Amino acid sequence: MNIILIGYMGSGKSTIGKKLSQILDFEYVDLDNYIEEKEKNTISGIFKTKGEIYFRKIEKKYLEEVLILPNSVISLGGGTPCYGDNMKLITEAEDSKSVYLKASIPQLVMRLKDEKNKRPLISHLKSEEQLVEFIGKHLFERSVFYNQSNVTLSVDNKSVNSIVEEVILQLF
Repeated sequence: MNIILIGYMGSGKSTIGKKLSQILDFEYVDLDNYIEEKEKNTISGIFKTKGEIYFRKIEKKYLEEVLILPNSVISLGGGTPCYGDNMKLITEAEDSKSVYLKASIPQLVMRLKDEKNKRPLISHLKSEEQLVEFIGKHLFERSVFYNQSNVTLSVDNKSVNSIVEEVILQLF
């Protein structure tokens, strides 16, 4: 079985994914890291040199590759489910379950405000107010995709261990 973690940046997909894969003895795959290895370039480097259209095209290609790996926990980029027919690929993937790690806007702002420079999508924002507005708009646009997941879990004010426990209880 594959567990596909979906959610906005800062929702904890990587942290939860690593812990979940250790407990289940599954392979852990971070799609962004997978793309960087295959392309021998960073995500921001790919965006800068080849553009978003190229990135979204290869993102789909590599998503298809990781979805057929056996017994894996896969963390997707926040935008991955929202482009092309990626969400359809995710929901129709054989022996796979998708989990939306749902975080509120205040929780996301709290998690992201100090690491803006590491996140190309929000690095240009100058104030916390701009961050709130940006995340709110994005979540509104993306929620239609995120909500197609098999399971939705609120991650606000919960420990990594309790979230991992909830994922396991929901899926097994």
